Amino acid sequence: MRMRMAARLVRGLLVAISATGLALSAQAQDQGKEKKIKIGVVFDLTGPLAGGGSELGYIGAKIVLDHFAKTGVEGYKIEAVYADAQSKPDIAINESVRLLEQEKVDMVLGFFSSAQCVPVAARVEQLKKFMWMTTCISSAVFNEKGYKYVFRPQASGDQFGMMTMDFIAQNAKAKFDKEPKDLRVAIIHEDGAYGVDVSRGNEAGAKKAGFNVVMKEGYSATAPDLSALVTKLKRAKPDVIFHTGYNPDITLLLRQAREQGLKFGALMGHGAGYGVYEKLKEGMGADATYIFNTDPISIWLANQKTMDPKLPPVIKMVGEEFDKIRPGVAIRSAHVGIGASNTYVFMNDVLPRAIKKYGGVDPDALRKAALDTDIPEGGTMLGFGVKFYGEGMPMAGQNERSFPVVIQYIDDKSSVVWPKSQAQREAVLPLPKGTTYSNQ
Repeated sequence: MRMRMAARLVRGLLVAISATGLALSAQAQDQGKEKKIKIGVVFDLTGPLAGGGSELGYIGAKIVLDHFAKTGVEGYKIEAVYADAQSKPDIAINESVRLLEQEKVDMVLGFFSSAQCVPVAARVEQLKKFMWMTTCISSAVFNEKGYKYVFRPQASGDQFGMMTMDFIAQNAKAKFDKEPKDLRVAIIHEDGAYGVDVSRGNEAGAKKAGFNVVMKEGYSATAPDLSALVTKLKRAKPDVIFHTGYNPDITLLLRQAREQGLKFGALMGHGAGYGVYEKLKEGMGADATYIFNTDPISIWLANQKTMDPKLPPVIKMVGEEFDKIRPGVAIRSAHVGIGASNTYVFMNDVLPRAIKKYGGVDPDALRKAALDTDIPEGGTMLGFGVKFYGEGMPMAGQNERSFPVVIQYIDDKSSVVWPKSQAQREAVLPLPKGTTYSNQ
C-alpha cells in the first residue's frame, strides 16, 4: 500500500515537473519570439504620378521607415514591404489587398493619388485593417463615410482650394488694383477625385470672396492635347488661373498656352505636380518662375523657432538622406517632407502608444492609439498639429489641425508668401511685365 502510494507520488511529481518544464519552455520560446510590425507601403513608382510627386513622397516615407528600422519601436522590429501602384487605382487596390492578405502586413501606409485613396480606404475599412495616408488630399475619402480604421494627418483638398482663393482675395486691391468682384478668375482641374475636391474648395472660396468666375472646367490628366482648354481660357481672359493638376498635364497645358499666346496675371497651383519644382523647371524653363503652389509647408521652410525642439535634428537627417539619394536638386520638394513628416507622426506618436497602452499592433490597438493623438501646432515637421475627428463626425479620421500654405517659386527658390503668420517674403503679383504669360 505504502509502495503504491509512493509510486503515485513519484508519478505525480514527475508529471508536475514535466508540465512545469513545458510551461517554462513555452514561456522561453514566447520571450525569444521576435515582436514585429509589418508595414505595407504603397506609392506610384512608375507611370505619370511617379514624376508628379509620388516617388518623392515615397522617398520621404522610406527615409523615416529606414530610420526606425534601425532603432525599432518599443521592442518591436519595423519591417516595411513596398508596392508600386503604377499610377492606377485598380492596381493600388489590388496591391493593398495583396499586402494585407498575402504578405500579412499589419497595416498599409502611403498613397499619393486621391483617385486611389478613395477606393482603397473603402476596401481596407471593409477588411477591418488599419490605413495611414501620408499624402492624398481628397475630402471624399472621409466625408460622411464613418470609417474607424482609416486616418490621415495630411490637409484636405477643400482647404487647398479655400487657401488660394483667400490669398488672392486679400491681395486683390493691393496687387491687382481691383475689387474682388471685378477680378476675373478661372478654375481648371484634372477630373479625378483630387482635382474635383480642390475645385470645390476654389468655388466655395470664390463665392466667399465675391470673385467673377469666368470659367470652370475639368479635363482628363492623361489627355494628349489641351489646346481646346487653352482656347477657352483665352476667350475668358482671366486675371488669375486656379489650376489643379499632376504632370505632364501641367507642362502640356502651359506649353500650349505659350504657343497660343495665353496671358494672365497669376497662376495658382494646388500641390501634386506644382509641388515638384524640378519637373516644372524641366518642362518650362524660366517660365516656372513666379508660379504659386499650395501645399503643406516644406519641412525645410517651416519655422523651427516655434517647433518642438526634438524635430529640427530629424529634419536635418531627412534632408541629408535625401541629398544622398537625389544630389544636386535645386529645391527639395515639399512632397519629400510630407511623406517624411506624416510617416514620422505614426512611427513616433501612434505606434508607441498602441504598443504601450493598447498592447500591440492589431488594427484596434492602432485605431485607439490614433484617436488618442493630440499634437499641438508646432509639434510636427510640417508645423501643424494633429488631432483626428472622432467617430460620429462627418470627417472622422481626418486631421482637424492640418493646414496648407501658399509658396512662390522665384530664382530657383521657394518661399512661403501666405498666410502672413508663415510668410517669408512678399508675393510677386501680378506677373511682371515682359514675362511670357504676363497680361500687363
